Amino acid sequence: MANNPTIAVIGGGSWATAIIKMLLNNVDGLNWWLRDEDNIEHIKKYGHNRNYLPSVVLDTHKLNITSDIRACIDDAGIVVFAVPSAFLKESLSPCPKDCLAGKVIFSAIKGIVPENNVIVGEFFHNQYGLSYDDIGVITGPCHAEEVAQEKLSYLTIACSNTERAVAMASVLECRYIKTKVSDDIYGTEYSAVLKNIFAIANGICHGLGYGDNFQAVLVSNGIKEIERFVNAVHPIDRDIKNSAYLGDLMVTAYSQFSRNRTFGNMIGKGHSVRSAQSEMNMIAEGYYAAKCIVELNKEHKVEMPITDAVYNIIYGNASARVEMKALADLMS
Repeated sequence: MANNPTIAVIGGGSWATAIIKMLLNNVDGLNWWLRDEDNIEHIKKYGHNRNYLPSVVLDTHKLNITSDIRACIDDAGIVVFAVPSAFLKESLSPCPKDCLAGKVIFSAIKGIVPENNVIVGEFFHNQYGLSYDDIGVITGPCHAEEVAQEKLSYLTIACSNTERAVAMASVLECRYIKTKVSDDIYGTEYSAVLKNIFAIANGICHGLGYGDNFQAVLVSNGIKEIERFVNAVHPIDRDIKNSAYLGDLMVTAYSQFSRNRTFGNMIGKGHSVRSAQSEMNMIAEGYYAAKCIVELNKEHKVEMPITDAVYNIIYGNASARVEMKALADLMS
């Protein structure tokens, strides 16, 4: 990684805004791509993202904000992607296939690219020819809303090239952000995908009236499901109890800020999938992930009762109450 390369952040949502806030503590200049021209002008004039985390004050003198994604990427050595996985290909559509050549990519996307049915790291490797040494993952446990409030939060930065992970961690760490590094790209990224599905399940249970006791059992079974799947996909020595796996699952399953839990809660209370989606201002990545993981698991054949139940509810129109009752009978 070159000395002090320009960093570009791709995305205008809450997590992208939180990453911008973190980076501004340590770097003198950033490129930032947002789709919304009106919001770009608002940020330049008033110093905050009116759509997401509006309380965060941004030093616009350090920001080169643009709606031209190609220009944003061309001028950067490191590119952090923080758009919903379902919109990644569309966001990159104006760019040529060689736009990422020679760059280091970090994914802060906690989802699967649905058109390709692959995690984001694999997408960049397969579609853009990037080496896995040039691809990293930024994962939690961390909610953007608590970053905005400068509450102590933790990130795991994963890359097979640990020097790249350490360098990225150094520009994200600050007074309220602590970081650790990992070389487990597959495990951290798949775990970040799966925890969104289990947060939907936990939300459904809450909406149905299940209490904390059952939700704790559900989450404890969820981490076992994560362990089975990531060990089948990429069997290496990993401690599933580390914060990048168990911690990220817990905060997403229980937090008031979890959009996936909120989405599930609405389903449990009787909303249709479409009405729940229309009422939310943010994407619940677990909605797309459930379908993708079920498809991927046809190859691996891992026992995944929670994932199957969520899939049956949101794609198969199955009764949430019946599916959760069946899960309750399986768990211990």
